[in-house]
Amino acid sequence: MTELFRARLARGERLFALAACVLRTPEVVLVARSAGFDLLLIDLEHTPITIGEAGNLAVAARTAGFPALIRVGGPHHPDLARALDVGAEGVVVPHVDTPEEAARIVDLCRFAPVGRRSLPAPLPQFGYRMPPAPRFMAEAEAATVIIPMIESCAGLEAAEAIAATPGLDALMVGANDLAADLGLPGRLDHPEVQAAFARVAAAARAHGLRFAVIGVPEPLLGTLGFGLGASLVVATNDINLLVDGGTALAERLKALVA
Repeated sequence: MTELFRARLARGERLFALAACVLRTPEVVLVARSAGFDLLLIDLEHTPITIGEAGNLAVAARTAGFPALIRVGGPHHPDLARALDVGAEGVVVPHVDTPEEAARIVDLCRFAPVGRRSLPAPLPQFGYRMPPAPRFMAEAEAATVIIPMIESCAGLEAAEAIAATPGLDALMVGANDLAADLGLPGRLDHPEVQAAFARVAAAARAHGLRFAVIGVPEPLLGTLGFGLGASLVVATNDINLLVDGGTALAERLKALVA
C-alpha cells in the first residue's frame, strides 16, 4: 500500500509541489509525476479551476498514486470540506489571520471528535464503495492534511496561536502576500521579511508542525526555505513551468544560429 502523504510530511521528508493553475485535464498529474515532483497542488484561489475540475484532477491523482492537495479561496470558502469530498488528500487554506479561523477550518475538515465534518456521500478515496462509518472516518482522519497559510501582518502576529490549534499539519508562508502586507512588495530579501519567515517557522516547530513555503524564488530557497527547515515547497506552477521551459529552449535554439 502506498504510504500516506501525511506520514511523509509528518516525518519531515522534503517534498516539492507543482501547482495546477491553468491546466485542468488529468495530463497535468502525469506531467508533475514524470517531472519528479512529489505532489500536485490544485489551486482554486487565483485560477479559473472549478471545484468539479479540481475533483477530476484529484481522482486522476489518486488513480496514478500521486498525492494532490487543493488550495481553496480562504478560511470562509464554501468548498473547504468539499475539497476533501472530491478526492484531495488535504487542503491548503490562504489568508488565515486568527486562531479562530484555524479552528473553523479544522472543525469543517476533520471528523469527530477533533472536528465536526459532515459525513459525505461515497468518496473516491474508497473507490466509491464506502466501508462502515467508523472505518472510513478513521481512515480519512489518518490521511487528511490541513495547512493554513500565513500571509498578512495579522496572521504573522497570531502565528504562535494559530500553530497551537489542534488538528493542523503544517504552516505555510505565502511569500508575496506577506511581503506586500509588510509594506515590502517583492522584497523577499529584506531582513524584516526574512524575520517574518523565521517567526512562522519557529511557531510551526514549537507546536510539532511542519514548515512550508510558496512563492519563494529558487535563489532564496536556501534562506527562506531549507535554512528554516521547510519540508514542503511549492516550487512553481504549470504555466510558469511551460513559459520558463519554453523560454530557455527558444534561447538555446536561437543561440545555435546566432
